[in-house]
Amino acid sequence: MNCKNCTNKIHGNFCTYCGNAAKLKRIDGHFVLHEIKHVLHFEKGFFFTIRELLLRPGECIREYISENRSRLVKPIIFLIVTSLIYTLAEHFFHIEKGYFKISDDKALTVNAISNWVHSHYGYSNVMMGLFIACWLRIFFRKLDVNFFEISILLSFVMGIGMLFLTLAAMLSGTTGFNLMPAFSFISFVYLSWSIGQFFDAKKWSSFIKAGAAYLLGFATFSACTLLVGFGYDAIMR
Repeated sequence: MNCKNCTNKIHGNFCTYCGNAAKLKRIDGHFVLHEIKHVLHFEKGFFFTIRELLLRPGECIREYISENRSRLVKPIIFLIVTSLIYTLAEHFFHIEKGYFKISDDKALTVNAISNWVHSHYGYSNVMMGLFIACWLRIFFRKLDVNFFEISILLSFVMGIGMLFLTLAAMLSGTTGFNLMPAFSFISFVYLSWSIGQFFDAKKWSSFIKAGAAYLLGFATFSACTLLVGFGYDAIMR
């Protein structure tokens, strides 16, 4: 028979040219579960990645960049999955509804942007990471680390930050106490520690610069959202 993918002759269960199966397996529950695992890369160590990033973040990320990229989950996939987990927890427990408010005027664009940012905190973190990466590149410009490698670093550590906030959402929803500020601080400490460890764990200045870059990245991102919102309203009026 001919391969349904490349039309070459098949001798056996798989095509020797493209690897396509001669007969596809029927789609059932087992197939769907396997596809979900494959997409989320659970079979490549999702929980192993979490453990490594909690115990030795700087070292394992350096290993991923320069030595072995098969042990950890792909960084972008990791950040997307953890952001999705947080978003589901946030919507399920409703812990951030009305948490931030700029103005009572719902017609203001800046208010609409603010509501979107805080309703989609996981996605906002992805955008904020670009600003943090710029500041890290400035603070650690003497080191041989480029912008894209810094983005990989931030994808991993901000993914763990999302899991901290997910835990905060779950505990806040079950206990009734607002634990988001406390866990936000824990997340900030973790990010400062892990980023500083990545660049140079022997210098305290690395951790200070890492924390400063995070705060400046957050402030710059917030300022840009305000400028866009107020600027748009000023032009339209």
